[in-house]
Amino acid sequence: MNIIRLGLALLMQLALAGSLGAQGYPTRTITLVAPYGPGGDSDFSGRNLAAVVPKYLGQPAIVVNQVGASGMIGSQRVRTSAPDGYTLLIARGGSQAIVPALDSKSPYKWNDFTFLSLLDLNPLVLVVKPDAPYRTLKELIEHLRANPGKLNYSTAGNSTTQNLSTQYLFQVMGLPKEAAIQVPYKSGGEATAAVLGNQVEFVFNNLTTMLGQIKAGTLRPLLTTTAQRLKDLPDVPTARELGWPQLEALTGWSGLFGPPGLPPEVITRWSEALQKISQDPDWLRGNDAIAGIASIRSPAETEKFAREQFELYERLGELLGIRQ
Repeated sequence: MNIIRLGLALLMQLALAGSLGAQGYPTRTITLVAPYGPGGDSDFSGRNLAAVVPKYLGQPAIVVNQVGASGMIGSQRVRTSAPDGYTLLIARGGSQAIVPALDSKSPYKWNDFTFLSLLDLNPLVLVVKPDAPYRTLKELIEHLRANPGKLNYSTAGNSTTQNLSTQYLFQVMGLPKEAAIQVPYKSGGEATAAVLGNQVEFVFNNLTTMLGQIKAGTLRPLLTTTAQRLKDLPDVPTARELGWPQLEALTGWSGLFGPPGLPPEVITRWSEALQKISQDPDWLRGNDAIAGIASIRSPAETEKFAREQFELYERLGELLGIRQ
C-alpha cells in the first residue's frame, strides 16, 4: 500500500509540474527562425514581431536567419525541433506553400507544422515603366493577346512568386503560358531593376521590393492584389475592382508556425498574445514601414489559408509542368 500511495503521489507531482510548466511558458528566450536572409520579408516580419514579444509574453525573442534551399533549411530546423514553443518559424509563402507544392523531395509537407497565426500580407503589384504604351491592365492584356511572345517579364526564377503569379495572371486572362517570355534573375530586387533598366517590359512582384520606385515615379503600377486599395497607392485599382477577384490569392505572406505537437497551452498563450499584438501601435507601424498588411488570424484560419495557398501553387505547378 505504501508503494502504491508513493507512486500515486509521484504521478500527482509530475502532473502538477507539467501543468505549472505550461502555465509558466515562456520562461526563457524564444528563437524565431527566419528561413531567408537578412533584409528580406521573413527577416522584417520576424524582427517586427520580436520587438513587441516581451510586452505580451514577458520574455525576449530573437531572430535567427537560417538560410538555404529556398527556405527549406530553416523550416526543417523548426519542424524537427522540440515541441516546447522555444523554436518557432517565421513562415513564408515560398517556403511553406510553393516549395512543398512543387518539390516532391521537400523534407516536409505544407501541414507538417503547428499553425499559430498569419502575421502580415505582402501584396503583389504589376508594374511597367512610366513611358510604356499600355497604361492599364486591360491595355497590357490586349497587347499580349495581339503580340504573343513579344514582351518579356522578369522573375527571380521558375518556382518563384514572380513567375507563378504572372502565369496565374495569364491563366485567369485566358492567355497561353508563352504570352510573354520569362527572363529569370537572382532575386526579386534584380527582377525589379530589370524593368527599370528596360531589359524587360513588366514584373509582377512584392510591393515591399518596389514601393520606393513606385513612389518616385520610376515605375507605373497597373493593379494590386489587395481587396481594398492600398493607402500608399490610393490611385492604383485592385484586381477586384478590375473584375478579377481571383488574383487576390496572389500575395506574399509571413506567418508564425511551430513544430508539430505544440502543447495546447502554448498555442493558447500565443493566440492570446497575438490578439493583443494585432492592436499594438509599434507592431502596426513596423508593418507600415515595409508596406505590409497586418493580418493576424486564428490557428484554424491560418491553416485554411496555408492549405489554399498550397493548392493554388500545386495547380500552377501542374499547369506549367514544373512539379518535380
